[in-house]
Amino acid sequence: MDIEKLLNEVTFTFTRSGGPGGQHANKVSSKAVIIFDIENSQAISDEERMRLLKKLTGRLNRKNQIILTCDESRSQHTNKQIVTDRLLSILRNALKLSKTRVPTKVSKSEKARRLEAKKRHGKRKALRQKPKFD
Repeated sequence: MDIEKLLNEVTFTFTRSGGPGGQHANKVSSKAVIIFDIENSQAISDEERMRLLKKLTGRLNRKNQIILTCDESRSQHTNKQIVTDRLLSILRNALKLSKTRVPTKVSKSEKARRLEAKKRHGKRKALRQKPKFD
């Protein structure tokens, strides 16, 4: 993944943030929206594209774009930086290869220890019962 190329491909839009804020909030577009089109990107390889489409299915819209927003700060520049960092971390996490699981067996001593603990527990419970006079 070429980050420089990727950042040239993303689209930024800025809108007015919701919520309270007084007179200034109604004039300033500080909410940052970033749109990254995975299917038409030249910054990622075909293998990476397939992995992203598979892992980010819940985050993508119908056009296979990922859209993130940020209106945490009153500064447009800060919101742009935050949303860019979020996009890059999401893409990095999705592209991370997970380790293949190595199947293991429970050792004989571990099985014996577990069975012994079960027997001890059962004896303890049996001693709690009232004696039967038959």
